[in-house]
Amino acid sequence: MVWRTVRMSEPGTTSPTRVAIVMAVIKQRIAGRSLTPGAKLPSVRGLAATSKVSTSTVVDAYERLVAEGTILSRPGSGFYVANHAAPFTLSEVGPRLDRAIDPFWVSRQSLETGDTGLKPGCGWLPPSWLPEEGVRKSLRTLTRADAPVLLAYGSPLGLPPLRNLIARRMADRGIEASPEQIILTESGIQAIDLLCRLLIEPGDTVLVDDPCYFNFNALLRAHRAKIVSVPYTATGPDIEAFAEVLKEHKPRLYVTNSGIQNPTGATLSPVVAHRVLKLADQHDLTIIEDDIFADFEHTPAPRLAAFDGLDRVIHIGSFSKTLSASARCGFIAAKSEWIDGLTDLKIATSFGGGRLSAELVLNVLSDGGYRKHLEILRGRLSRAMFDVTTRLKDLGIVPWLQPQAGMFLWCSLPDGIDAADIARAALEKDIVMAPGNAFSLSQTATNFMRFNVSQTLDPYIYDVLRESLKRAKPKV
Repeated sequence: MVWRTVRMSEPGTTSPTRVAIVMAVIKQRIAGRSLTPGAKLPSVRGLAATSKVSTSTVVDAYERLVAEGTILSRPGSGFYVANHAAPFTLSEVGPRLDRAIDPFWVSRQSLETGDTGLKPGCGWLPPSWLPEEGVRKSLRTLTRADAPVLLAYGSPLGLPPLRNLIARRMADRGIEASPEQIILTESGIQAIDLLCRLLIEPGDTVLVDDPCYFNFNALLRAHRAKIVSVPYTATGPDIEAFAEVLKEHKPRLYVTNSGIQNPTGATLSPVVAHRVLKLADQHDLTIIEDDIFADFEHTPAPRLAAFDGLDRVIHIGSFSKTLSASARCGFIAAKSEWIDGLTDLKIATSFGGGRLSAELVLNVLSDGGYRKHLEILRGRLSRAMFDVTTRLKDLGIVPWLQPQAGMFLWCSLPDGIDAADIARAALEKDIVMAPGNAFSLSQTATNFMRFNVSQTLDPYIYDVLRESLKRAKPKV
């Protein structure tokens, strides 16, 4: 490698400027890959001679580069370029997807579209379907609260009265947990994030359903887990495939929904639940059961945590889907010996709990108006489910199953039609769709689309779908 003379910007430049220039030249060579991670740098005397600067200038430059972590000093050997890991980019992890079916694309488009935009592909209710008056009433109550409620950090475990209430609500679904086994989080996703930090290391294998909520895959990639999937059926995971995956890949975790599965709307059967738990025990598998859609149910479906007693199953949830997405509040229910570790992680990553959000959620849940809101909401979703199903069938878009509750329809398009093509065409008309492969780790849901029935009531959506389907070219 040739090192050219270090040139000063102007005559009479002082030694610190020479040091800065030597540092800049080395950094430039590292950035340009002529010096790669682990490469040995020239000796102090050698660089001083070729750069025509003093040895003290090179020593000073090297010491500063060592201090900032750019290079390493190995006594008796010399100086080396630090082995920095490349910046972690989620979009580069796993298969390269077309942006029209990338889950981050779906999320960004849905979140960035204004409240007046059409987004049948999003995963939440329209604001007008949420208990606005209950939230406003709670906010008015909080304006009269003592200063610590408004201004102070919350405890790491979270607001005790809300944890008590969550324990009672869980008991209604057959899950026994004391308030001391419950820790509040900022969201359901933060709950999974904390659990991944506690239970897995980079490179560990984690099992998900196929299809599944696409942010499960995104979050697990952020933890650098190896993700494997199991086909999901109308009654839960395919048990034969589940057993085979456990035997072959030995996953540490299984992340799933069991109340109302996202995106299919399927519910877990008791028989499948028992077989899943038996296999989990045989293969030392921990299960994270996401119950975020619990309040949509007319009749509670089986819960893995109810059968398991929070031994191998960790139960999580939040209130963003039926109460408010702005009041960020979720929870983890786990066996007692894991709560201390989760508490330490929560302090490390977010410090105190979100007390104001927890107080707001507690006020709304404790009010009789919330129960009335849920009754109205369930009826409204049932009517929307019927209406949207009928309209979609008229276009040849057929539900995979008819969900017992919830807001999602998992539908197959006419034969040979790629859902990504339909999503691209719809986006040109300012409509955000959710193509099936965004939910499928195996990329086997090309012909599927998830529809949120509460967001699919505008007739214009069906006009665009009809025209897009006419123009789409079936793929053999």
